Amino acid sequence: MPMDKTFDAATAEPRITALWERAGAFRAGAGARRAETFCIMIPPPNVTGSLHMGHAFNNTLQDVLVRWHRMRGFDTLWQPGTDHAGIATQMVVERELAREGKPGRREMKREDFLALVWKQKQKSRGNIRAQLERLGASCDWSREAFTMTGAPGDPDMTGPNFHDAVIRVFVELYNKGLIYRGKRLVNWDPHFETAISDLEVEQVEVDGHMWHFRYPLAGGETYDYVEKDAEGNVTFRETRDWISIATTRPETMLGDGAVAVHPSDERYAPIVGKLCEIPVGPKAHRRLIPIITDDYPDPAFGSGAVKITGAHDFNDYGVAKRAGIPCYRLMDTRAAMRTDGVPYAEAAAVAQSVARGERVLSEAEADALNLVPDDLRGLDRMEARKAVIAQITSEGLAVTTRADDPRLGKTAVKPGSEGADATVPLVESKKIMQPFGDRSKTVIEPMLTDQWFVDTAKIVEPALEAVRSGRTKIIPPSGEKTYYHWLENIEPWCISRQLWWGHQIPVWTAMVPNAKGEAGTWRTSVGGNIPLEEAMRFKREHAQDEEALGGKLTEGGLLTQQFCAASVEEVKQQIADVWQSRMGVRPPKLVELDSEPHAWPLDNPSEDGYFRIPFWRDPDVLDTWFSSGLWPIGTLGWPEPTPELKKYFPTSVLVTGQDILFFWVARMMMMQLAVVKDIPFHTVYLHGLVRDAKGKKMSKSLGNVVDPLEVIGEYGADALRFGNAAMASLGGVLKYDAQRIAGYRNFGTKLWNACRFAEMNGVWEGHEMQSAPPQATAAVNRWILGETGRVRAEVDAALAAYRFDQAANALYAFVWGRVCDWYVEFAKPLFDGPEAAETRATMGWVLDRCMVLLHPFMPFITEELWHTTGRRAAPLALTAWPEDLSPALSDPAADRELTWVIGLIEDIRSARAQVRVPVGLKLDIVATAMDAAARAAWDRNAALIGRLARIERLTEAPEAPRGSLAVTAEGARLAIPLEGVIDIAAERARLDRAIEKLGKEIAGLEGRLGNPNFVRSAPEEVIDEARANLDARQEEMAALAAAQARLAELG
Repeated sequence: MPMDKTFDAATAEPRITALWERAGAFRAGAGARRAETFCIMIPPPNVTGSLHMGHAFNNTLQDVLVRWHRMRGFDTLWQPGTDHAGIATQMVVERELAREGKPGRREMKREDFLALVWKQKQKSRGNIRAQLERLGASCDWSREAFTMTGAPGDPDMTGPNFHDAVIRVFVELYNKGLIYRGKRLVNWDPHFETAISDLEVEQVEVDGHMWHFRYPLAGGETYDYVEKDAEGNVTFRETRDWISIATTRPETMLGDGAVAVHPSDERYAPIVGKLCEIPVGPKAHRRLIPIITDDYPDPAFGSGAVKITGAHDFNDYGVAKRAGIPCYRLMDTRAAMRTDGVPYAEAAAVAQSVARGERVLSEAEADALNLVPDDLRGLDRMEARKAVIAQITSEGLAVTTRADDPRLGKTAVKPGSEGADATVPLVESKKIMQPFGDRSKTVIEPMLTDQWFVDTAKIVEPALEAVRSGRTKIIPPSGEKTYYHWLENIEPWCISRQLWWGHQIPVWTAMVPNAKGEAGTWRTSVGGNIPLEEAMRFKREHAQDEEALGGKLTEGGLLTQQFCAASVEEVKQQIADVWQSRMGVRPPKLVELDSEPHAWPLDNPSEDGYFRIPFWRDPDVLDTWFSSGLWPIGTLGWPEPTPELKKYFPTSVLVTGQDILFFWVARMMMMQLAVVKDIPFHTVYLHGLVRDAKGKKMSKSLGNVVDPLEVIGEYGADALRFGNAAMASLGGVLKYDAQRIAGYRNFGTKLWNACRFAEMNGVWEGHEMQSAPPQATAAVNRWILGETGRVRAEVDAALAAYRFDQAANALYAFVWGRVCDWYVEFAKPLFDGPEAAETRATMGWVLDRCMVLLHPFMPFITEELWHTTGRRAAPLALTAWPEDLSPALSDPAADRELTWVIGLIEDIRSARAQVRVPVGLKLDIVATAMDAAARAAWDRNAALIGRLARIERLTEAPEAPRGSLAVTAEGARLAIPLEGVIDIAAERARLDRAIEKLGKEIAGLEGRLGNPNFVRSAPEEVIDEARANLDARQEEMAALAAAQARLAELG
């Protein structure tokens, strides 16, 4: 049956996918012919998500490596799976409930809500696989893993029990003292009411404001405020009784603990150590805070003085910790101003005693203190901002400026117009970076909260040493530098999330008897009318000695201990052991509650006289990065000693985006080394983000997001895959360009047409794959065999170095240029002569190798051609890679001759094009010198040269005719007479105009890129686009100059 005229990707791709599935082509070890293993763990995508261009790019590169190693006979495993993606998946279910008008999560029992999430997971479980299969991903789908498999409520329970592995690791690290609960500043998402990671925060440039306020000095103190120029000359002097503060978040002023200035800033030296007043809140209870020094403030930025709000800013938190400044939390979990606690007057009095150095608050005491004035409590943070600004401005404590100050932005009055000299508050209009939750699109609030942390400082050194020693290699080297920087300055890792979907923290709190064996409650109480400061003092002086009691006291006075275990049964045993050791009895009535009880006993004793003893589990879940940090060992069956774990671990390479080097790669390194004492992978290949054709980041707001499935639908998976590989340069910007993808579809068509040409010339009649190359006599056949050997070596070397772009470019040049263009043309006359049989054999052998070499990049069209063009023993996906194919196949004489012919044809074509000779016009060519080798090469290939270079005949003359273009080749000097063929004067004038216009464009681009202000202030993608434009214009100028030089030869 003859080949179709074209390759129909839409119908062929699902059929070929089914063929691979039936053949078991992608199962672990399929086609293995050697003991060496090759294993890649897929970075698990969100189970309820959809693949974007970054996923398509990343998985293409993985698949190229996997197919290449599988065809080379390695025992190969590409492990697929999905991540439970806590926030994203929970959000999908909550949106569905809202859409259907059903009660929300908070109105449901936890187990009922989780049952709905499991149903959603079941419904969407096949989406990711289906999308990856459309891309051609050759994963072992029989081993598909999920980061929540085995968790309570899992209706499926297929694959490795990831839940038990995650919980076991948590318990082990907890028991080693590597996991703890503490209070630190985190990214808080007010919409989901949970902590989130830095990777889940989008920094967006928005139109913002910076307000300038006066903080009056305590007691009416004054100082001489002096500004100087670079030479030390005084440029401004003023007596002030205030210090100027600039802030983009006035609502956080209520929680200020200090004002910081740089130690070198002479302007504020006279008032360091003094107190200043926060200019908001009831006047009778205005708080005073100290003026301190720290290296964080920049004297050249704003006023050089920074307010320190440790509970709501990451930089401020660091200053507060260094200086011992309390961190006062102002907001609740919804980012509304707090409503709890005693009236503001009492809370402010306590804070004031701290500022005067009369007392020190514990971290818990400072967090419990609500310093939001009574009239602002309960307001949304943005409403509170408006109220704070209004209060400060009404009291005349805003820094002022002229109404025509350009810093005011659009609100500034035009200079010289009416009212330009009026005094107005200084509110700078400026662009600011605002953090948003990537899922909620809500402004993130830095918040001081209680969370679970991994003490990464204790487990980081083996991860650093593994890279330093070369056990794990990071490509490109810039990624290694980033890895070192992050890990050498590592902070504790926040692993808890205030969600329901995820691995629930396996820590319980239980009531225990005291060290003397007494059960009950212990608390110190004061009357309701006692002022807060006095009550706190009394409680502090009469506090229960928790260490002596043997536990921690709850607000209700229960003595408790924490217990960490892998199951409820284990934790009950631990609790009972404590009761046994302290009281000599085991509690017969242990009852698990949903949360901490407010009092005890819980109810009346039972008939046997015993009270129920409560215990309750921490409601938080583990961050998804914690479970995915165990991905390499968890997917291979750990903690069971499975054959797969023994065979494939450590894995070979991780292919991932550079943006998650710290969030995932570094954490996998730390966790695997901490748990199994080995590296998770030998190599890490990092790639950048896929951007649009202009280098801009893809985003919905810009309207430049590209759906890879739509691209596959339009151009086919092979075109997208080849385009992905071709743009995968080390450290380069990844620019998606639809025109290039269309070009690579044409590349596939080119190969298809070459195979159809072969079919029409009998190449595929009775064809079978032959391992040995044909015994060729024709120079062109000997030449193409050598070229095939060379390209195999090039591709192998490129892929071994993770230069996907170089491998793709080598194949493109070989298949399109050498095979489909030159060899097909050179072979045409041979099919009618004595070399016809060998040419058929050679063409079949070479096209077979084209299919094999291209298969990792373009698996669908190559697999289709494989089965269309001959009898095959196995799918192409399992066919041996031609490792015995080497450059030694080359024939030096044939190489020289065909290189000479191709070079001559290309030079003639180039010369004609430069001076715009009509394409179809045949011209004579004159040889002014030609040695024997050149003469022989011409004679043997004259017909080809004439047809492909549009040459009528070759003549000889001692000199080139007037008005000729010179063409040189090894051993020959040639000239193409053009007198009367083109209008030389008109062509010269056209070139002059084009060069003049292009010169102006180049000068403009060079001017922009040479302007320091442009380079400093323009967005990165704008600068990249300007540089790319300049490169293109300069390349165009070089071509015009070459054409101009050609014209000069004509006289």
